Amino acid sequence: MLNIGMKRKELYIFIVMVIALFGLNKAFMTANNPIYDSTEEMVNHEYISSQKLFENVWNIAKANYYDASMNQQSWVRWKDHYAGKIKTDEDAKVAIDSMLASLNDPYSRYMDKFEYNDQNTSIDSKISGIGVNISSIAGKIHIINVIEGTPAQSANLQAGDIILDIDGKDANGLSVAEVANLVRGPENTFVQLTILRNNDKFTKKVLRKEIKIRTVKSSIENNIGYIQITSFIGSTTPNEFLEAIEKTKKTDGLVLDLRGNTGGLLPNAIFIANLFIPEGKIVSIVGRNGYKYDIQAQETDFNITKPVVVLVDGGSASASEILSGALKDYHRAKLVGTKTFGKGMVQKIIPLENETGLNLTVAKYLTPSGTDINKKGIKPDVEVQFTEKNIRNREDVQLQVAKNMLSKMISQNSK
Repeated sequence: MLNIGMKRKELYIFIVMVIALFGLNKAFMTANNPIYDSTEEMVNHEYISSQKLFENVWNIAKANYYDASMNQQSWVRWKDHYAGKIKTDEDAKVAIDSMLASLNDPYSRYMDKFEYNDQNTSIDSKISGIGVNISSIAGKIHIINVIEGTPAQSANLQAGDIILDIDGKDANGLSVAEVANLVRGPENTFVQLTILRNNDKFTKKVLRKEIKIRTVKSSIENNIGYIQITSFIGSTTPNEFLEAIEKTKKTDGLVLDLRGNTGGLLPNAIFIANLFIPEGKIVSIVGRNGYKYDIQAQETDFNITKPVVVLVDGGSASASEILSGALKDYHRAKLVGTKTFGKGMVQKIIPLENETGLNLTVAKYLTPSGTDINKKGIKPDVEVQFTEKNIRNREDVQLQVAKNMLSKMISQNSK
């Protein structure tokens, strides 16, 4: 495993070199969320006037945004429109949000101090919360699973529980992000949840603690290994994946579950792809002026050769699509599930003064075959939809199809 670690370090250095070629300074490129040197380095503690903060964002966007035409508009009009009018950081946020909205780009966004700190916390793979993963189903917030050793487990919260309200605020109709922000809070404070379990409604008061987030989970069933990557955002994801590969090394086939994985750090996706693809192009990055750079697999003594099936769905986006797209293009894996989200744009995180930040689209990526998947997604080799009955009975038919396919692939390989 030492050799693998050395190769990973070399790969990260290589990605930084690629970024330098695009003139992206110290803020790293990502497929969805920011890559960083360290959280502390990514926070700019210098305080400037709110007017100057707006002007800095205007200049950064003008110099770095992927579309040099700025969505075919006169960018200077925004600077003129708000000249001398911004008095507070809230004024700056409204002005910046309006300016960025004119780009018609949902991925370029300004982050105030709270939002920026929350994003850096996600990269550090830890939050202050209770330790549950949640999903919105038909407007209701369901607990999908409870992380072991967390306050949620101690409070006997369970998968399948429905969160009705948080500290008295009705959760019905709220987004997952809104509920997550309400549940999170300072360590050693309490959050009160009203829970619906089957037909019983009850209240739980749960103590918030620092939750170390693991982004990779693994298990073994018979001769098939199962590895789920819930996100590529964590700085520990590569090591966690290597641990999962070690745990499943004696299996004959592997299910790689990327469902609901909305992306994260670009090097994480490339590093994992490199373990399955020992040579050739993994992804192409196309910059502001059409400059294209191919990121090649790096030489490694470690190569996963067993049959692989990848699970994807409409929540698989960005870095997940980089990995699944590369595996599909090289015929290294079969994809099962539903079409992926279709996010082929690359953002750069830029620390700003006043402890704020900017996520700005600076490039797009193409799969190894040159396919632009933005707004199109990647079609699986075998499409499998969930029915209402499957959901009601908690039947993971996509996983079962993947296992059946792997069993056949293993059987064919043994002949």
